[in-house]
Formats: sequence, structure tokens, C-alpha cells
Amino acid sequence: MKGPIVIADYDPRWPAIYEEEKTQILQTIGDKVVAIEHVGSTAVSGLGAKPIIDIMVAVCHLDDAQACVGPLKSIGYEHGLKDPTPECRFFSKGPPEAHRHLHMAELASDFWQEQLLFRDFLRTHPDVARQYCELKKGLASKHVSDIDAYTDAKTEFIKSVVARARAEVG
Repeated sequence: MKGPIVIADYDPRWPAIYEEEKTQILQTIGDKVVAIEHVGSTAVSGLGAKPIIDIMVAVCHLDDAQACVGPLKSIGYEHGLKDPTPECRFFSKGPPEAHRHLHMAELASDFWQEQLLFRDFLRTHPDVARQYCELKKGLASKHVSDIDAYTDAKTEFIKSVVARARAEVG
């Protein structure tokens, strides 16, 4: 990501944008998809976020991701030079003002489970979502254009929320 980190107010169009992308993805690689979810801050109603739609696609085996590279490229997704974790394959699409991130992982992976735990906890705990938004705004001001430092600085908060979510679901 180039340029300053901007945390936009929640945009009620984000879920519809996700649905449009989901349809396109399923039409393109649906035979490989086990599940698809809207994750990240844009998936939490009322939460300010970087205006990037995060889409998580589950596949049976992470090796299936390789067969998706070409088809996803045909709809504008580029495979990332660096995957964020060994459990995930990363793709991105679009200009900064209409950016999409696609994270491909196995359904049973820790990555998949943690993304959903975090999203669902924020959806059901608006006070924690507000704390997260304030944290992100502060970090965006502090780190301005350093996306890696911004992301790293959120890690402890995210881990603590995932731990709370795990404890709640038992």
C-alpha cells in the first residue's frame, strides 16, 4: 500500500461491494471454493476502516490456490509477491479507492478460524469495535505511510480479542 493510511468512516455500501465480488469470484473459481466470507473491518457494521474489502476464500487444500491464480487474474486479482502467513495465499485487486484483498486458506486452518472469531466478536461487542477503531486511527496518524508498522502495532489488540472470542465460544 502506497500513500497515507486512511481510516474512513463506515460505508454502508461495503457489504454490497463484497457481494458483487463474491459473485464474480464464485463464477470464476467456484469449483475450488468451500466457503467465502467478508472479513476485516469493512465487514463490521459501523466500524471505520481502510476502504479495502477483505474477502476470505476457503479451499480444500492450500495447493488449490495455484490453480486459481490464472482465473483470478482474469477478473483483476494479482497474486501477492509475499503471502502474509504460510496458511494463506494473498491476492489484491483494484486502485486504492476501490481496493480488494482476497485471502485464500483452508477451512480448518487457524488463519480461517481467527479471522472469523475476530470479525464476529467485533460484530457482537460494539464497545470493543469502537476501541479498535480508535486504535487504528491513532496508529494511522502515528505511522502515516508505514503499513507494516501500522499492521504490526495492531497485532496485540487483535490477539487479545481472538483470545476473548475463543473463551466466549468455549
